[in-house]
Amino acid sequence: MPPKPGPTDKERFEALSDFRFRLRSFLRFSEDAARDEGITVLQYQLMLHTQGFPGRQWATIGEIAERLQAQPHGVVALVSRCEEAGLVERRASEVDRRQVEVHLLPAGRKKLARLASLHADQLAQLAEAVGLASSQPD
Repeated sequence: MPPKPGPTDKERFEALSDFRFRLRSFLRFSEDAARDEGITVLQYQLMLHTQGFPGRQWATIGEIAERLQAQPHGVVALVSRCEEAGLVERRASEVDRRQVEVHLLPAGRKKLARLASLHADQLAQLAEAVGLASSQPD
């Protein structure tokens, strides 16, 4: 039995276009949802990343910088703005004094919970798009 033919270039372009559209729609939704909560999308992402490491409720400046694909000095400024807004606090690491941990405060935890809840449906749609785009055989 001959091998099944793979998708044409046109089909790949369609899948990629649909994925990019859904990804951009998700990002736009996230930007608007954060703005409606009175914060920037970067502040939302910073709060999310403080909770994104298994086994702990904080992240270091360096870890957040990596997740945001940003320079550490830019993340320091972002953390300062989040501190001023009462969303997070910095703590010196008890393990490595060179590191600064960023911890979510109750006000930040509430905002993050609301935003994560709003993102659930959008995330499911994006996951579907990723599944469709990646299921295209070569």
